Amino acid sequence: MTVRYHQRREQLFPDYLCQKESVERAAQSTCQVIPGTAVDNAIASLLLDTLTPVTLEVALNVAAELEQRAKEADQLRLGHVERARYEAGLARRRYLAVDPDNRLVADALEADWNEKLRRLTETQDDYDRACANGNGRLGDEQRAKVMALASDFPRLWNDPATPQRERKRMIRLLIEDITLNRDQQITAHVRLKGGQTHTLTLPIPLRCWQARKVHPDTVKLIDQLLEDHTDADTAQSLNHAGRRSGTGQPFSSGIVAHLRRDYKLPSHRDRLRARGLLTINEIAQQLGVSTSTIKAWRAAGLLTGRRANDKNERLYEPPAAHDPRLVRHHGRQLKSREPISSTPGGAV
Repeated sequence: MTVRYHQRREQLFPDYLCQKESVERAAQSTCQVIPGTAVDNAIASLLLDTLTPVTLEVALNVAAELEQRAKEADQLRLGHVERARYEAGLARRRYLAVDPDNRLVADALEADWNEKLRRLTETQDDYDRACANGNGRLGDEQRAKVMALASDFPRLWNDPATPQRERKRMIRLLIEDITLNRDQQITAHVRLKGGQTHTLTLPIPLRCWQARKVHPDTVKLIDQLLEDHTDADTAQSLNHAGRRSGTGQPFSSGIVAHLRRDYKLPSHRDRLRARGLLTINEIAQQLGVSTSTIKAWRAAGLLTGRRANDKNERLYEPPAAHDPRLVRHHGRQLKSREPISSTPGGAV
């Protein structure tokens, strides 16, 4: 798989792509694309959990045991070399002791000497290769450096100044290979340099629009609040309840209005209209008075007006038929008329 980076808010985010089909068959689409941020975080957690003082101490103890076994194997290989050297020397002495005139016996002894020399060479080469590939014993200073990785690696990894490419280099020093597969979830098979393997399972990250989506419970609460509140009052109630938008921001009237349109929720004004409340022009026409009279009657408490939106538009409860108070009386003060009882839900 190959890695591709995309930039978002001045940060680089990786994506891992399998392009086998597009390379071999000139296909237009890739085999699979795996968002790399969650994978990288899981691998980093695995490495940080692995490089701890306890695990490093265990690794050093295992290395010491393997070193002891390597010494035992080295002694066995050295014994094979000494035996081959002895047999080659014995074959040489036999050849030199034979009568030169006895060509048949001399040829046989010479062939045996050559065979012993060949075996000695092979045994010596095997011993030299084993010595070259073997690890020397770790000194106290080297063990201290290994143990220091437990604190140095997490500090360097979590340092914001460490470039992403340097983190990738550290991963390549510690990990042999990683196999990724995307199905219902992301599966990562990790093989460390020492041969240890781990299998990680991760959920498929949400798409950008899904991650920014408002929680369904919050949408339900907005629908309930709009029954008796405008957009601004609804936003204030949501913030007081500790709710946040999909981007983690406090609610505002604009965000509430945007969500209303997205989820097709009726506005507070539409809900009041659905209950039968009238605009100021409609109620003025019904009562045969001017809109200024309607405002005066509302101020005097003769009419119930509800704030319909954040523009201070008001809708009015339909008056009772033949209400004697809602008749123009010249010279009669409004305060002498009995106001109607106030009702909850924003009546003003």
